[in-house]
Amino acid sequence: MDDNAVWQADAVGLADRIGSLLASMRSAEAELGVLLVEIEGRGVMELFGYRSVARLLEHLADIPKSAAETVVKRARALRPGRALDGSPVAALAPATGVAAQDGRLSNPMIDTIVGVLTQVPPAEREEAERHLLDFAEDAGHKQVAALGGRILAHLDPDGSEPDSTEPATPSRELSLRRKRSGTWELHGRFDDETGTRASALLDALAERRTGDEGPDFRSPQERYGDAFSDVLDLALNAPEVPTQAGERAHVMVAVSLRDLQSGLGSAILGDTGLMSAAEARLHACDATLIPAVLGTKSEPLDLGRRCRLITSSMRRALFLRDRGCAFPGCHRPPRHCQGHHVRHWADGGPTELGNLVLMCGHHHRLLHRSGWEVRIAPDGLPEFLPPVFLDKRRKPRRNNLHQPLPFAA
Repeated sequence: MDDNAVWQADAVGLADRIGSLLASMRSAEAELGVLLVEIEGRGVMELFGYRSVARLLEHLADIPKSAAETVVKRARALRPGRALDGSPVAALAPATGVAAQDGRLSNPMIDTIVGVLTQVPPAEREEAERHLLDFAEDAGHKQVAALGGRILAHLDPDGSEPDSTEPATPSRELSLRRKRSGTWELHGRFDDETGTRASALLDALAERRTGDEGPDFRSPQERYGDAFSDVLDLALNAPEVPTQAGERAHVMVAVSLRDLQSGLGSAILGDTGLMSAAEARLHACDATLIPAVLGTKSEPLDLGRRCRLITSSMRRALFLRDRGCAFPGCHRPPRHCQGHHVRHWADGGPTELGNLVLMCGHHHRLLHRSGWEVRIAPDGLPEFLPPVFLDKRRKPRRNNLHQPLPFAA
């Protein structure tokens, strides 16, 4: 089909042309498989000097070795060949090979049929292949896979015999490394069960955010990165978290009172990390404080008693009042939230219910870094004032997604 014909073709014509091209490509690949099996039967070393047919195809087609091995493995299943001693080797799915040469089957369809037939007893294989090919004429490879599952279940209704051996120890590896730039790299390898649980948890936390601040433009990688941070917050706040040196797991942040009040300057994070004073101000909303007096050489002269800003009883009261993140449109539950001081405690704001609001990590950061403001209304509930670019009138907004307690007055 030349360029002029392409421009003039309607949807049906374009689809028909694609179908004919796919059939030609599939037929050519099936013929390629015939040649590869023939070469393997004659002896690829004698004919070409290569150790394997896959190596030969890798160089002839300029494709990765793994892709070449997949093509050869598929060809062996569809065509009869010969073993090293010259004895014949029957094809696993000969009828599928014939249909493949006609260009009627995609590679996923062929692999699906072959995968089912490898689990079917030889005596039942021919009939099972016929059923699968008949169904493949009007169905996709996923539907054929479902039919294959039903065939296998019919042939073996009791399933495989239970394994009486002890379950193997799961394979789990994880490395966490800090780079000089201050970013951290995480690499891991997990067994299927652990990976499935991690995926389910991250999927739930990585959903696009709802709220009145606008659409969520984060990439999938950014959403899952934020979800991982939320998982760490949940774990650190869990009452069962193990202790280190007699204390609950924690991260120490050191910042001067002056920088904390102004939001300018920097703070020391952990042993070697750095963070801005503005970021430290955000985390100080809901933290444990240890006041310290330092000498001219930064030596500690006096350490005050450790004090938790928001107590457990105060947190429970916040849970009961706000029922989750109080930001308009946010659905995050209380366990995902932090306490925020409406008037920061470093500026003289009291740590009491009338100066606190429950917020998830994202909206807590948004409040500290944007034009949004929060206040406690006369009825004792938090309300938010949007920035001027969202609403010139700055009409107060509330979160109506969290239902109040049914017995509230």
